[in-house]
Amino acid sequence: MTAESTRVDEREQVLDWVVRHATQLGHASPAPLRRITVSTATLAIDVEWSATQAPGTQSHASETQPAPAAESTGTAPILLTAPMVGTFYRAQEPGAPPFVEVGDLVEVGQQVGIIEAMKLMNAVQAEHRGRVSEIVATDGAPVQYEEPLLALVPADGH
Repeated sequence: MTAESTRVDEREQVLDWVVRHATQLGHASPAPLRRITVSTATLAIDVEWSATQAPGTQSHASETQPAPAAESTGTAPILLTAPMVGTFYRAQEPGAPPFVEVGDLVEVGQQVGIIEAMKLMNAVQAEHRGRVSEIVATDGAPVQYEEPLLALVPADGH
């Protein structure tokens, strides 16, 4: 296998991952999907739904925690991704309160989770300031490198 064919395989794997997760994001709202924009390099995904609900669908708002809308700030959410492969945990230990909840304001460098890799507990820290709009990864579930863990709505500087 040549170096070029390896790069092509890696790009195809990344593209498959992006398509799979973008499709999941597209189905995350009962409103009709309006647009999905995918950027490369740091992999930013922008998803926009129509303001109206699709005919014949029911809102599931009562089943989930309320989240601040990205539209209210005029900016797209920031996905905080896994820095390594391992098992994601939302709390320091079983039964302890989670590091963050939906609606919490997160500061740069604040611990938001743990990834266990090879029996080592690695702190996951926020690289951006923002309000948690969604907890994407399931507590205790395996995660892959750069898989989304949390979505943050950017917060202003004050």
